[in-house]
Amino acid sequence: MWLNAVLRGSVGPDDFAAAVRGDDPQHLVVEWPEASPLALDQLPAAFLRSSGVRAAVALPVAGDLLGLRGPGPFNTSALDAGEAVVLDGTGLGLVPGLDARTVLWQVGPAEPAPPLDRAEEGRQLRKALVTTTAELARLEVAAWQPEIPDLLMNVRHRPDLPLPPGVGPRAVEDLERAALCLDIVDLALRDDGGATSAYEMAERRRCLTELDRAARRVAVAVCSDSLTAS
Repeated sequence: MWLNAVLRGSVGPDDFAAAVRGDDPQHLVVEWPEASPLALDQLPAAFLRSSGVRAAVALPVAGDLLGLRGPGPFNTSALDAGEAVVLDGTGLGLVPGLDARTVLWQVGPAEPAPPLDRAEEGRQLRKALVTTTAELARLEVAAWQPEIPDLLMNVRHRPDLPLPPGVGPRAVEDLERAALCLDIVDLALRDDGGATSAYEMAERRRCLTELDRAARRVAVAVCSDSLTAS
């Protein structure tokens, strides 16, 4: 989203680099065709010189290569990392990895996946959240994971996401909901909750997997569409 914000003119390369780096000591982009390594603040200019038009996120898991379209080696690297950035227009993508205390963004050939409809994905996530929380209550997951109702009760008190300026309120709302749902899934999958039979365990995992997929789809849709401010 911050790289797209540079393209939109909302932030400068230094703001982008600082936001992505956060508290990490250093981030480097390696194996960029024209020069390597690149510092983060050099990436936006290199992206534009390579005819880049949009940065899109990929959040793949086994069985669901969300945001990926190949080739195979890039998909494998992204799946291992659980995330990647595809640089639309360049034929390249970035996969993060850790080397000592440095985050290395490995460049490789990549193709953008078809864009998702942000409004439709937002509707599907709202529906999935209602269905899943009802199912978790039926299976008494709250008795085993008291953090989950706390999350749901304190939505308005969660810290703001570190988003760039220019992102519209509906996009922020959708992304915050997706982050909440991913937190719920992470907590709920730590054990089998109150499920007492193999059937209940399987049903519980199924509904959590559906919520996870819906949340990841919203995150991909919003982040990859962040050139729009609505």
